[in-house]
Amino acid sequence: MSYFSNVNKIKYEGATSTNPYAFKFYNPEEKIGAKTMEEYLRFGVAYWHTFTADLSDPFGTGTANRPWKNYQGMDLSKARVEAAFELFEKLNVPFFCFHDVDIAPEGSNLRETYKNIDTIISMMKDYMKDSKTKLLWNTANNFTNPRFVHGAASSNNADVFAYSAAKVKKGLEIGKELGAENYVFWGGREGYETLLNTDMKLEMDNLGRFFHMAVDYAKEINFDAQFLIEPKPKEPTTHQYDFDVATGYAFLQNYNLQDHFKFNIEANHATLAGHTFEHELRYARVNNMLGSVDANQGDPLLGWDTDEFPTDLYSATLAMYEVIKNGGLGRGGLNFDAKVRRGSFEVEDLFHAHIAGMDTFAVGLKVAQKIIDDNILDGVVEERYKSYTEGIGLDIVEGKTDFHKLEKHALGLSEIKNQSGRLERIKTTINQYLLKAYAGELDF
Repeated sequence: MSYFSNVNKIKYEGATSTNPYAFKFYNPEEKIGAKTMEEYLRFGVAYWHTFTADLSDPFGTGTANRPWKNYQGMDLSKARVEAAFELFEKLNVPFFCFHDVDIAPEGSNLRETYKNIDTIISMMKDYMKDSKTKLLWNTANNFTNPRFVHGAASSNNADVFAYSAAKVKKGLEIGKELGAENYVFWGGREGYETLLNTDMKLEMDNLGRFFHMAVDYAKEINFDAQFLIEPKPKEPTTHQYDFDVATGYAFLQNYNLQDHFKFNIEANHATLAGHTFEHELRYARVNNMLGSVDANQGDPLLGWDTDEFPTDLYSATLAMYEVIKNGGLGRGGLNFDAKVRRGSFEVEDLFHAHIAGMDTFAVGLKVAQKIIDDNILDGVVEERYKSYTEGIGLDIVEGKTDFHKLEKHALGLSEIKNQSGRLERIKTTINQYLLKAYAGELDF
């Protein structure tokens, strides 16, 4: 059965194409620097938003019109697998991602849940034999069911802690079986609503213990995937222990986990934390902790996680600048943790959304690479910090001075001259590169 019979395989047709079912900028075989676009971008489809979401929101029921909506239970889960691999093939994406409850329904007990999952995993393995699309990462949903009302690994209830561990144990086994490149720990409710009834120290210690157990079990079963923490500052809890990259990195260092984890950074989570997307990427990169990316964007007029497909060329350019500077994403990728808008309820909208996101990051990649090749931002930074390459500045960097010497230097200054940061000029230059990309005038 075909679930998307009205859509053919999406191909690259170039910027002048008017075909809504074609890539205008994403050409997977095009070389950008030393890698092809496909090798750099490593796109992934999010199973939950694309195949299980019904487009409901806090104020309205679902609107999604999906060809598999009349199935129920395990029949529904099997239909989604069939639809998923058809969409993967038509988009020609190399990866997909899922939570455990996305692919199979929970049973009346954990054993039954395991049985349901095993059935779908077996089906997925069969499809993956003939598909180029591999598993970028999987994770456990330890936040939706009411049992997780007070958290999972940070819950005040030891039974919930144990149940969460069992689900992650199963997730690690699934990841190994399907050849996952990564395993993500998304702490949907690992935080608190109020300090009035919270033992923060115990909760954080337990979270650290939980992660160490996961590391130990992965070693036990020889699962060599990259472990990823996905920061999120709030929603649904008032405060979450993985608030942002800086907070998460401090946590990992405190519990001696920094050598076992990197970060999966989501654009919308960055803005909820009061940061830019590129800030979170930069912080992770300079600390050698950038692992993977959830590619989406938020609505600046709304204060929650709207998970929109990325179409902001400026943001995508600055994001890809960080990725290129990181030498790529290694075992990570660009997973579209994004959903179509509630009014975009037709099945064809799933393709339009992914095409938009893939084209957006293709432009971002090309512009970022050209900016690097032309030494635009590096040159600005080098000039701005030139004072630290000679004299007293070089002594500071090399640790050859102290307060006595610095005071002597300061007392000898007749005046201090600062240089303009020229921010407006820098932004204008980036705009020029974006316009050149649109016009097809970027030469590599």
